[in-house]
Amino acid sequence: MNKFKIVFGLLGLYLISAGVSYVAMGYLAGGTKITTNLISPAGLSGQRAKVDTSAPKTAECPLNGKMFTEAEKSIWTQRRPLGVMIENHEDSRPQSGLSKADVVYEAIAEGGITRFLAVFYCGASSEEIQIGPVRSARVYYMDWVSELGNDPLYVHVGGANKPGPADALGFIKKYGWDLYNDINQFSIGFPTFWRDYERLGRPVATEHTMYSTTDKLWKVAEDRGLTNKDEDGVSWDEDFVQWKFKDGQTNSSAEVTKISFPFWAGYTAYTVAWTYDASLNTYKRENGEQLHKDFNNDVQISTSNVVIMFQKIKGPIDELKHMLYTTTGTGRALVFQNGEVVEGNWKKASRTERTIFIDKKGKEVQFVRGPIWIEVADTTTTVEY
Repeated sequence: MNKFKIVFGLLGLYLISAGVSYVAMGYLAGGTKITTNLISPAGLSGQRAKVDTSAPKTAECPLNGKMFTEAEKSIWTQRRPLGVMIENHEDSRPQSGLSKADVVYEAIAEGGITRFLAVFYCGASSEEIQIGPVRSARVYYMDWVSELGNDPLYVHVGGANKPGPADALGFIKKYGWDLYNDINQFSIGFPTFWRDYERLGRPVATEHTMYSTTDKLWKVAEDRGLTNKDEDGVSWDEDFVQWKFKDGQTNSSAEVTKISFPFWAGYTAYTVAWTYDASLNTYKRENGEQLHKDFNNDVQISTSNVVIMFQKIKGPIDELKHMLYTTTGTGRALVFQNGEVVEGNWKKASRTERTIFIDKKGKEVQFVRGPIWIEVADTTTTVEY
């Protein structure tokens, strides 16, 4: 009974404080509803100060090769990578935090609607990042999370649980992740997770309102004995296979200046386009024919590497429109970097093995230092470039 009192007391306190803040802000604006591009009130409590990033960048990120300061490295080396499910439904846009992810995977979650697996580690070391909307687990995203070393952190809100091959929650238990490296909002709640109905300044359904911050999620892991090492002293990266990296170079005579493809025929809201910016040697993203920006900083999302990984897709396999991907084996891949394209293949021996990208000569592809976006498309998809 005392537990129920505590839970309802905390919930009541949150609702009251949120209501007071909303009313006060409305009053100060003459009755006009105010929203902010900064972290929401629920995420501000205890937020740490930003680390000075002006020092020389001499530390290489093991996930994408980007160079950071030693101060940032001193923070990320006390943690392990964080894989977060972030949705891409039209009502969830613009999302928070994607511009700070080191690696992002995009695939269809259900009914032609894509979802992101955003991996945070080095890029989120200098400051606390609000992320979301956080959504539910899917089995194939877990196959990619499984590449992130020992006991990878997987963050989601519930998940597919219909018995069968798409039963994500069932596989979480099978893998032994539940209540350890699996961070499911259903078993955690406020203040690690909270719902923000006013963030976008327009009404959205409840499923598009769940948020958290990177620091809050890493604190959950720390409380479970999962920092850079587990309780037995085993480091997360003891068996981690690192990709190969190289310095990028600007290309004023780029062969490929735009990449575009649809995830699902007729669903233009999920069409992806990347435009090469030769002056910065980056690719800037469009999402559903609109500039794709991060709500936290209003910056268009960009990356140093765009990977198209072609895999066989099966589904919808049930009335809930769940999908399945063939994540192991081998298949075709395109890697865009430095304004050029590398044609090759991907290979992944098992769920826990690293996906490796190789060129036509059989040599492993070196990624340009910086963010890596992996678009997982059906084998029948036509990519224009």
